Amino acid sequence: MKNFKSKIGITIAIGVTAFTSCSKFEEINVDPTKANDSQVKIEYFFNNSLTGAQQDPNIAERIFILDWKTAGRQHMTNGLTVGTVNDDYSKEYYRYSAEWIKNATKGIEIATKEINEGSAKDYTHNLLQITRIWRAYLISELTDNFGPVPIEYADGVNPDYKSVKDVYYFLFEELKDATSKIKVDIKIPEEVEKFDRAYKFKADNWVKYANSMRMRLAMRLSEIDAAKAKSEFEAAVATNKYIVDVADNFTVAEKDGWDPLTGVMSRGWNSQALSATLNNLYLGLGGIKTELQVADSLKSAIKEEDYIGKRYSNQFTTMTNDPSAGYWLDGLPNKIDPRALKAFFVPGEFLNRNYFNYSADSRKNVDTLVNGNTKIPVNTKFTWNAFSTGDWGAKGTSNRLRTTLVGKVPAIGQQFRKSTSSRIFFANWESYFLLAEASLKGWSTGTTAQAAYENGIRLNFEYWEVGKFASDYINSTNFNRVGTSVSFTHIAEPGDSHTMKYIDGYTNTSGTATIKYPVNNLYKNGAVRNDLLTKIITQKYIANLPWLPLEAWNDHRRLGLPFFENPAIENALPNLPDLNSGNYMTNSIKFYPQRLPYPSSFRDASSDKYQEAVSLLGGSDKVLTPLWWAKQQ
Repeated sequence: MKNFKSKIGITIAIGVTAFTSCSKFEEINVDPTKANDSQVKIEYFFNNSLTGAQQDPNIAERIFILDWKTAGRQHMTNGLTVGTVNDDYSKEYYRYSAEWIKNATKGIEIATKEINEGSAKDYTHNLLQITRIWRAYLISELTDNFGPVPIEYADGVNPDYKSVKDVYYFLFEELKDATSKIKVDIKIPEEVEKFDRAYKFKADNWVKYANSMRMRLAMRLSEIDAAKAKSEFEAAVATNKYIVDVADNFTVAEKDGWDPLTGVMSRGWNSQALSATLNNLYLGLGGIKTELQVADSLKSAIKEEDYIGKRYSNQFTTMTNDPSAGYWLDGLPNKIDPRALKAFFVPGEFLNRNYFNYSADSRKNVDTLVNGNTKIPVNTKFTWNAFSTGDWGAKGTSNRLRTTLVGKVPAIGQQFRKSTSSRIFFANWESYFLLAEASLKGWSTGTTAQAAYENGIRLNFEYWEVGKFASDYINSTNFNRVGTSVSFTHIAEPGDSHTMKYIDGYTNTSGTATIKYPVNNLYKNGAVRNDLLTKIITQKYIANLPWLPLEAWNDHRRLGLPFFENPAIENALPNLPDLNSGNYMTNSIKFYPQRLPYPSSFRDASSDKYQEAVSLLGGSDKVLTPLWWAKQQ
């Protein structure tokens, strides 16, 4: 029988992989396959697993940007949002992931052998447990993308696939057992510390990360396996060792180049433009005036609070439940979440140090709308807009603003593109939002839902350096464009609609329009827009941008929160056959991607294991088949 590596098309070089050969790695990137027996150490394999999983530009663009950020609605693009899957991307991710997991597994095998033989260093035992914790994360990442996956990755063995439930139960046991065996008083030599880019093998940090991971994974099961979710979450919290301080955050520093440490958002041709989902959450949320957040040169562009923009009915689709659809805001919003203007740059704000100058186009702030034989020039300088995904049909071909996004709409800032940030795998604010949701469920957390919720917001505001707005923001009762406010004690519903002013883009005449708050049928059948769970998940979603798009996608698959607008349906979307011109104002799980189908390389190389995996999936190997823990209808 062929081994697992050949069956799914994996070429594994334990240690530094082929893609690192094009750039000079530091000395800590040791290739164990070229070392003698005395030099093969667990820390080498751990380092290569952790470093590789930072994602070089090849896999980062494909999985982090074009799959996760797309499915999580952290930027505007089609692809997964319209049900289109790229098999080549999945092949690469499947191959890379197997390599990262196998590196960790090999390190575990080496350490276990040394311990059994009595040749291990006094710190080897801790490195073994830390590597198990890290591998648990990698397996969770893989199963959250595809579904059933192996939990054993030994060399020369074609592993069995496990159901998503079995994988999760295994991960809970791994995290629990590994943390129980870590010895916090063990000293790690300086020459070994450098092989852990996250925590330098500090036992206390890894224990906190493991427990926070256990909280995250437990909450994932809350809608399908509530008893298990509750018991695992409460057990993790009871340790009183989870990520709460900035120093505890799991981060890995990025660097410029073309290797796994290059920034995951560094490819300039990925516009990463503001999504309609984010825009509708940001607008008005927290009640902080834009004039308090921008430079003096931008203040004259700020519009009245009840103004929605210019209406261009011939160039902007309205066949979506995006509440902002059909309008172009020819200026800046009156009030906006303070993190929006930190994460995304304003078109034309060239003096902003985070303005992204990728090409000459990014400095052109005029484009056209085609209206019959007439071209309507539109100045995009100091404006704030986002477009829904989908097929805009003839309206889209008449709208150059949408086809040339760079410099025309807000996009992710330069600070995330130049590989000088630290990628976040888990931050303290997420712990608090998890505690808030758990408290809401009545689980034992040692805190209250409101206190945890507000702590999460404050910590994230500190990260974005907008802490001065936190108190006013937390007490705000302003509704955003989807009908949600911030104040935890403000649970009044916004009503079905509100009135806003607009200008006809063709005649320049003023008018008023009734703007409906969208109905989110995925959550409580659309009956509420401003309850406590909606607030918690809205804040968690905003806080985790831009580093955790997979978590954004996971929460939406699990709860249907926050509100995701449907793709536009001017023309039929072949990969979303259930979405049509008669139902686009409603939501259904059939309108959103649920997973990545297995890559053809796996199916072709190992048909028996492929069939085994699909049989455990509970449905066909399609993008719209929900995972075990996700909403099923």
